[in-house]
Amino acid sequence: MTTTTPTRPAPRGPAVLARMTAVEAKLLVRDPSVLFFALVFPVLLLTVLGLVMPWADEPYGAEDPYLSQITAITGYTPIVLCLAVATVALSTFPATIATYRQRGVLRRLSTTPVGPTRLLTAQVLVNLGVLVVAAALAVASGVLVLDIALPESPLLVVGVFALAVLAAFGLGSVVAALAPTAAAANGWGMLLYFVSLFFAGVWLPLPAMPQVVQDVAQYTPLGAASQAMTAAWVGQPFPTTQVVVMVVWALVATPVAAKLFRWS
Repeated sequence: MTTTTPTRPAPRGPAVLARMTAVEAKLLVRDPSVLFFALVFPVLLLTVLGLVMPWADEPYGAEDPYLSQITAITGYTPIVLCLAVATVALSTFPATIATYRQRGVLRRLSTTPVGPTRLLTAQVLVNLGVLVVAAALAVASGVLVLDIALPESPLLVVGVFALAVLAAFGLGSVVAALAPTAAAANGWGMLLYFVSLFFAGVWLPLPAMPQVVQDVAQYTPLGAASQAMTAAWVGQPFPTTQVVVMVVWALVATPVAAKLFRWS
């Protein structure tokens, strides 16, 4: 009498995705440079500026009735959160996907039951996880170490942050969709990264910039996010224009990226 060895059932979709997410998380943790800039740099930047810079305790905006009620380091906190979003969405995520394309990983996965779509989903989940932790660390450090003021509209801050993530990841997905190599993704992503940081107010806070720059900034993904998050933080009127801009960026950039995406 012959016996047959029972075959193990193939893992289903959620199980495969969970395994791939765990693998992608381990790979990210093993890259010190990526982990530092995505996770540590935002909280480090905010803490160092708050402890060292002499302007940290000065009013954020002397001429604005809302901004004049908070310290400059409190006003800089939404900017740091935008920096965290930009780092993950425009640098880490596109470079990783382009590296997989360059090495043929996406092409090989497209011929397996796993499929490249799960890899992309796992990448998004890992990067979102890192981003949420980075944002939480930055805000916690600001409150506990720098005594920053808590937001007047915390739920709106969270909502704006989520929209900023969607808009920035949409833009980063376009880079990931088109970049043939990791070098190309780094080059294109860094260009968008530094332009986005300028309009978000990283180099010079937006209230200190000329009005024309502030007007242009509100139509960029992270410039709109910075302005909207600041408005929610200090209790300014609802930032309708900035919210609409972020929604439009997310709704336009994400389908464009899906349309242009190449597996090899």
